[in-house]
Amino acid sequence: MEINYKELGKRIAKRRKVLNLTQDDVAEATGLSNNHISNIENNHSIPSIETLMKICQALDITPDYFLLGIVRHENDSLLAQINQKIKLCDEKKLKLVDHFITWVVDEKL
Repeated sequence: MEINYKELGKRIAKRRKVLNLTQDDVAEATGLSNNHISNIENNHSIPSIETLMKICQALDITPDYFLLGIVRHENDSLLAQINQKIKLCDEKKLKLVDHFITWVVDEKL
């Protein structure tokens, strides 16, 4: 799976606005420059993992949301998490998942 950095930037900006924060607020909370935050939001810069984690912390959300558009909560059940991942699969991957689940269910563990 390839990361869509344009969507990542849009999600960061959306989350920031939902929290009524400015780019300056996020920059101050992360120790990054306002310009760097702007460049990430506008797909002019690709954030490092460290930078992404700082932004996640400042915006109080998991990386899943920024990377995949999935919001997870600590109390999500395992089944719900698996279901979210399955929604990201194309037809070929769904067939593979189906075969794997069938194998696990039939296996005498």
